[in-house]
Amino acid sequence: MLTALYDGMPDARLLDCTLSGKAIAHVLSHTPQSERIMLLGHGCDRGLFWREDDTKDGFDRIVVGHSHAYHLRRHGGNIVAVFCNADLYAKTEGLHGLYTGMIISEMSEAALYGIKTTQDELDRENDLFASRLRSLLDKEVPLHHIPLRMKEMDDARTPLTTFNYNNIHYL
Repeated sequence: MLTALYDGMPDARLLDCTLSGKAIAHVLSHTPQSERIMLLGHGCDRGLFWREDDTKDGFDRIVVGHSHAYHLRRHGGNIVAVFCNADLYAKTEGLHGLYTGMIISEMSEAALYGIKTTQDELDRENDLFASRLRSLLDKEVPLHHIPLRMKEMDDARTPLTTFNYNNIHYL
């Protein structure tokens, strides 16, 4: 789903999630403020995490967390973070930019939050969510306008889409 947010960007640099925390901090500290930092994947209120096996709960390690917040704060607000509870991480660390709250991307999450959906709807709507966000980023819509613009783009207005589109925040 999230590949749509960076696929085909000519200057996109993808970081290997197996890099050490120190190596990631180095990259973040040397990324110019004019370049957008995108933090995409699975996460929690402690940051972006990595798990080797997506079929298992939990995670193997925090990839971008508290130790990276200093570099992200210095980067200013040119940050887009799409992972569950990215907004809580950002608030705790005093970060600015576009952050998602809880985003339902798996059937187990839909069940946890009492959102009735199907796997087909989940797949279709998550792809639309990512492609719509990418479209707004490509058009260079200011980040603070994106939460409202995304809500306006939700033409399905199902419990799933309403939940997800209401969990996009500019901080």
